Amino acid sequence: MYDKYYLLDTNILLQDASKLFSLAQEQKNLIILPETVLDEIDSKKNGFDEINFQAREFARILEDAQVLETSQSGALRIVTLKVIKQNLSVVIDIISKEHYECEKSSISLKILNDRKILEIASSLRDYYPKELEFLSLDIMARSRALSLNIKTSGLKGEENSTFKADFVRRIEIPYSQLEHLDNSDILGIDPEYQSHYFCYEFKLIDSDHMVLASVINGKLSLLNEDELRNQNVVPLNKEQLFFSHAIISSFYNIIIVEALAGSGKTLLALSGAMKLLRQKEFRRIIYIRNSIESLDKGEDVGYLPGLDEKFRIYNHPLMDSLEYIVRHNHKRKKSQNSHGLSRDELSSQEVEKRVEELIATYGIETMWVGEMRGRTLSDAVVIVDEAQNISNKTMQMLLSRIDSNSKVIILGSNKQIDNPYVNRHTNALTTLIHATQEAPQEVNLFALKLTKVLRGPITAWAERIFTPGERK
Repeated sequence: MYDKYYLLDTNILLQDASKLFSLAQEQKNLIILPETVLDEIDSKKNGFDEINFQAREFARILEDAQVLETSQSGALRIVTLKVIKQNLSVVIDIISKEHYECEKSSISLKILNDRKILEIASSLRDYYPKELEFLSLDIMARSRALSLNIKTSGLKGEENSTFKADFVRRIEIPYSQLEHLDNSDILGIDPEYQSHYFCYEFKLIDSDHMVLASVINGKLSLLNEDELRNQNVVPLNKEQLFFSHAIISSFYNIIIVEALAGSGKTLLALSGAMKLLRQKEFRRIIYIRNSIESLDKGEDVGYLPGLDEKFRIYNHPLMDSLEYIVRHNHKRKKSQNSHGLSRDELSSQEVEKRVEELIATYGIETMWVGEMRGRTLSDAVVIVDEAQNISNKTMQMLLSRIDSNSKVIILGSNKQIDNPYVNRHTNALTTLIHATQEAPQEVNLFALKLTKVLRGPITAWAERIFTPGERK
């Protein structure tokens, strides 16, 4: 008898085929796969998306399978397999059925496949000695399972769910301590310091004055606000100052930012990267965006240097940021030259021309995650956008492509997940945020949340009223 009996939906394996082994827990739990899941995975083997790689990985796992037994239970045929791979093992029951009741209904193929999987689950209700549990990332499939009285749950991450990602620490200090604050040991200033306190706001006692600092190698580094504001896009609040400081700092090589829509994360990342290139710190900027569009059509995007039309279509945040920088620089220069008198805006043709010049000047390239295997990214500022739509496997592959003389800026928002193969518990952004609970030995990590919406009052209002728990 097994401890648990897990019947898996297709999306669990297309997110990470190796999940079989972690769910099995060295044969303590039985994995159950309806034949429809195998069919759906088989149909995904061709292509360059991450789900295609996972489908092929699952096929490689099954290549090593040993048939333990076959059996029959009414209309169900059960084939029991055992797979041992790299000292990991799993026992799998493959369930097939010649005729399905749900096939008599006129419903779409996608819904039909879900119904066939759940029909198998219902048919197995009394077959196993314990109640089986249906695991799926699809809330609609799980809701349907509940209506059929099938135990179900979504896949949860293995992270500590109680971790509260407080990246900015706020404490009060006496004025006398200010003079010796820069480069002082953080534990001497804050005995309760933890590895995820990357930023500090020091409020001077009996004063409204605030001093901002970050922690570098266990010591405080005060922010030079004049230097931080000397770039294409000027930081407008404390959060943005912290972010810009981390970008231009030579210490941090991985920066993780979770941010609300309209908080300026992509714009600031691009502006800071440009400053680093002007300082000759790096040679190029690589922008990677993973979204539902790239999941569906990524093989048509490829590796696209220059101002290509596909570059524009699949990378709107980057193009919007470049256009903003062009218009902002134009206004600033005209204002300086005309002593504040307003001048005409640039035409769309001139904006496009100047954007193309920026792309060429800063060596800006865009890359789709499906084209990264086998590549090495070097001497670059790599901006990874929409990290909430990237699976752990994809992020692992992506980061493994980046060599030691590059800086990585990872951006995302768990309020904007549109990848059906991840959720807020299992995506790469959440995994990276939870990794800040420990100080890594291999890299110099920085993490921050941007909570101030700067795009405008409409964005701020929408974030508030459509976010559970934030309406007043």
